[in-house]
Amino acid sequence: MWSHAYAKIAIAAAFSFVNAAASDLLLKNPLKAAPEYHVSSKLQIQIPKSLYRVEGYDHREALFGVPPYGGSIAEQVYYTDENLCDADIDIRQNDWKSPFILMVDRGECTFVHKVRNAQKAGAAGVLIADNICLCDFASVCKPKNEGDRCEQFEPVMADDGSGSDITIPAFLLFKQDADVIREELLNYNANIVMAEMTWNIPRPDDRVEYKFWTTPTEHISKNFQKSFGDAALRLGDSAVFTPHFFVYDGILNRCHGSNGNACSTMCTNAGRYCAADPDNDLYKGISGSDVVRESLRRICIWKYYGKDKFGEKWWSYTTEFMERCDSPSYFSNNECVNDAYKHSGVDGKKINQCMGDSGGLQGDSVNNLLQKEIAAKDELGVVVVPSVFVNNIAMRGKLSSQTVFSAICHGYLDGTEPDICNKCASCNDFDGCIQKGKCGDSSLAGVSMNTFISTIFLVSGLIVAVGLAQWRKSQKQMRNEVRGILAEYMPLEEDAEDGNFAFAKRSSLLQGTQIE
Repeated sequence: MWSHAYAKIAIAAAFSFVNAAASDLLLKNPLKAAPEYHVSSKLQIQIPKSLYRVEGYDHREALFGVPPYGGSIAEQVYYTDENLCDADIDIRQNDWKSPFILMVDRGECTFVHKVRNAQKAGAAGVLIADNICLCDFASVCKPKNEGDRCEQFEPVMADDGSGSDITIPAFLLFKQDADVIREELLNYNANIVMAEMTWNIPRPDDRVEYKFWTTPTEHISKNFQKSFGDAALRLGDSAVFTPHFFVYDGILNRCHGSNGNACSTMCTNAGRYCAADPDNDLYKGISGSDVVRESLRRICIWKYYGKDKFGEKWWSYTTEFMERCDSPSYFSNNECVNDAYKHSGVDGKKINQCMGDSGGLQGDSVNNLLQKEIAAKDELGVVVVPSVFVNNIAMRGKLSSQTVFSAICHGYLDGTEPDICNKCASCNDFDGCIQKGKCGDSSLAGVSMNTFISTIFLVSGLIVAVGLAQWRKSQKQMRNEVRGILAEYMPLEEDAEDGNFAFAKRSSLLQGTQIE
């Protein structure tokens, strides 16, 4: 019983966190079918018209890269039969002109490897063609080889842990659709294929709602959590923020039963609320129950300090905790938590009372706040953490402060976005813009004016000194050359005593003539 329940939580965790280095991560909930997929993008084939579909092509977005929210990429599509696993292979043909959209088959290496190599080749976007039929589409999908088995679960284009350098977007096409487009691309008598990749955020009014789903131990969004607080404050009450925490339903995963907690240290409340063990050791380090406890604590901090809709102290506590307590030795240490309370200005007594009043974490009791998190997760269809939803649309790609900020700014009705959006959403020095409230020269980011001016004077002085030295050297060299030439005809030092015209006399004697 214990091993069966533990295995279910472990499997679910493997498919919920995207920092695993796996080539094809499958979207899999072994206990419950995932709700409708929340997409912000559309894929359309504009040319040839025979491939045009009113509703576009069903696809899945990569969890890495930087999609241009509010924009689109419309380019010619090229296909390569190379697997794009070797960075040294030159896949470009002579007639391939950047930018373009590259189509490549799935398999043999991670999605990140393929997209990175396509980016190096000059692609503006990537379409990865699935090579295995999904069982849900078995009636319309033709297997690559007779007898191939279908795939039960959708693949997820996960980051293999190295995708931070990817700046282009990528889509995964299901096999039955990819086959049609590939056939057109391989038909040399056909017209070119032009595709459009579009990203839209619903824009209902002058207020944007965004939700952030995480756990206290995931590290993919660590930099985002540390840096986005200032941007949230700049957006003010025109953007409504809500943090959420991914907690497993222990009852659904059979951790809760008549015999108590069947999943040991992974759960609280007699197995009702669970989290994956972050270090995969039930008896050492940070436990799943520690993660549930810290999740509840941050939920309570938001309950008390999130009434302003952007939660300055929630962001502050999160940063302080990560700086001070984010290690196995201090994660569940009360003194460290109190220290984080103190430095973030959070009233620890109120938070501890909230944690108890919500139902606590002991015994076989229901915790109302954790129950709400489970219900919200199921309603929104959250299967991957970290995740950000803007106006209930899931963001995909690289999770950075500027990417999230840009997506939020594209969620306002035209003309209603706050001024800070116009100043900073596209600024090269995003962090500096948020700090100063205006976009400056990114090349001067972090450099004081005094330092800049001093550097200019120093460089100018060096240039003048080098130029002066070079001029003097050239003048000296010129004088030496003149002296050398004259020495052949008028040795002034040797014949000075001869008086005027001595050089003429010497020259005449040498030529066998006389002048007197």
